[in-house]
Amino acid sequence: MKSLFVTLLATLLSWSSVCYAQVEEEGDETGLTLPRMVSLRSSRINARSGPGSRYPIEWVYQQKGAPVEIISEFELWRKIKDWEGTETWVHKAMLSGRRFVRVVNPGVNNIYAKPEKDAKVIAKVEDGVVGEVEKCPAESKMCLIRFDNIQGWVRRSALFGIYDDEVIK
Repeated sequence: MKSLFVTLLATLLSWSSVCYAQVEEEGDETGLTLPRMVSLRSSRINARSGPGSRYPIEWVYQQKGAPVEIISEFELWRKIKDWEGTETWVHKAMLSGRRFVRVVNPGVNNIYAKPEKDAKVIAKVEDGVVGEVEKCPAESKMCLIRFDNIQGWVRRSALFGIYDDEVIK
């Protein structure tokens, strides 16, 4: 009897862990994949300590288009992680599905004419600059990024806002 109980308990625990893993992969509110990258919709966004306007503002994001990662959802609120690894809550209306990246490699970074490491350098960009993603081909270590009026290829490893194996067409 005791071994039957232990077997049943082990089966239930393994089944519950499978169900829990599925919940973490989909947002409870939207059904969209978690985590996922989005961008800041406004140049002034309150970052709160919890999911609601009653929670205190911890700081204010002031860079429109900056990429953030949604890691959790609660009703109209999204828990995000920024390029520094800081986690906070923002209202879903303050986020956009448009894909941007932030240059996080310290110093000056090259923008190339082609997605090749020995391609011609057409411009340089410093860390902290935000650009819009045009495309990130499969199996490429570079993405085509638009920084205002300059468009070129930048190494994925220098960017926050895309996943290592993500393809954007």
